Amino acid sequence: MAVNLPEPTAADLLPVAGVRLGSAAAGIRSKGGNDLLVISFEPGSQCAGVFTRNRFCAAPVIVCREHLQAGAGAIRAVVINAGNANAGTGKSGLAHARQSCVALAEQLDCAVEAILPLSTGVILEPLPVAKLEAALPAACADLQPDNWLSAARTIMTTDTLPKAVSRRVEINGVGVTITGITKGAGMIRPNMGTMLSVIATDAAVPASVLDQWLHEAVDASFNRITVDGDTSTNDTALLVATGQSGVSIADAAADGADVLRAAIAEVSLILAQAIVRDGEGATKFVTINVEQAANEQEAAAVAYAIAHSPLIKTAFYASDPNLGRLLAAIGYAGIDDLDVDRLTLLLDDVVVASDGGRDPGYQEADGQRILKEPEFAVTVRLDRGAVSTTVWTCDLSHDYVSINADYRS
Repeated sequence: MAVNLPEPTAADLLPVAGVRLGSAAAGIRSKGGNDLLVISFEPGSQCAGVFTRNRFCAAPVIVCREHLQAGAGAIRAVVINAGNANAGTGKSGLAHARQSCVALAEQLDCAVEAILPLSTGVILEPLPVAKLEAALPAACADLQPDNWLSAARTIMTTDTLPKAVSRRVEINGVGVTITGITKGAGMIRPNMGTMLSVIATDAAVPASVLDQWLHEAVDASFNRITVDGDTSTNDTALLVATGQSGVSIADAAADGADVLRAAIAEVSLILAQAIVRDGEGATKFVTINVEQAANEQEAAAVAYAIAHSPLIKTAFYASDPNLGRLLAAIGYAGIDDLDVDRLTLLLDDVVVASDGGRDPGYQEADGQRILKEPEFAVTVRLDRGAVSTTVWTCDLSHDYVSINADYRS
């Protein structure tokens, strides 16, 4: 069950002018239901993308990059299938990804390069592209501006809840909408992980500015979450601007640019945290703060050493204050000149360790009380500088093992 994550309602999700969404059942995902999503955008829409850094990236990731470059950010539609990742599929996988774009371009009467394909699901299995093509007319017939919730459900795999959020801001007296969806629950770690995300706004923004804003937003959100330490082959985050609201942001210094930029960052963070809250088998949502680091690299190294440790994550699951495991992870994070005598470790506001050992005021009952909560924070103060970073993770439960053992069943 997701940790303090309410399921969105259709009323929560605002239509974005120039965006329509439609779903259909293609029979690609084994558990049935809608598994094919088409998102169409008005002509003139601009797009930026951030993709997985896994060298074994999926065929649709390769095609997305090619099409974004060829079209200089112009986009007409996204096609997403759930149940098959089209990764580890070689040349035939690339051909299938391109074939899906050709088929949708014919439906929408647009250039093939204006279509971006996304896939999520099982790796090393061929994409049943004939099923995808056969279901495209039904998905296109379903295209509606208020189908965001249905879209979020369609792309789910091991997710227990659809993940979607909207924000509305005012720029120069005109309302601008930002709505986004994401999916992901496992194979989640920094550099994004088995997550797909599409965020759209009805402002007019050049692709170059979208690219800057998306990279900034991803670095502070999707690249700051981890469930299990595995980096997926398919990660894709797209940011699309349709220009249908009448608000135009010509460059990053334009009036209202900071307002829209902040709203996009907020939507990205909410979606990213939703992935962790719905992590496979998760029962705890954990914020890891590393403060007083000398640089970003060592701050991140300490945060991820904690967030990726199975020993720590299972202790979190059991509400077991075996907190020496935290000190061990900090010690092996790779800071060769770390002075452990200057380090401070806290659970929420309780000081656990200081001056190189257990804090004199720490009581194990306090640690257990905090760990029994569904949400808590671990804070590490290194006393080496002024740099801070935050990573969000979850615990590691029996259900995580069961979900992944039965993933293809």
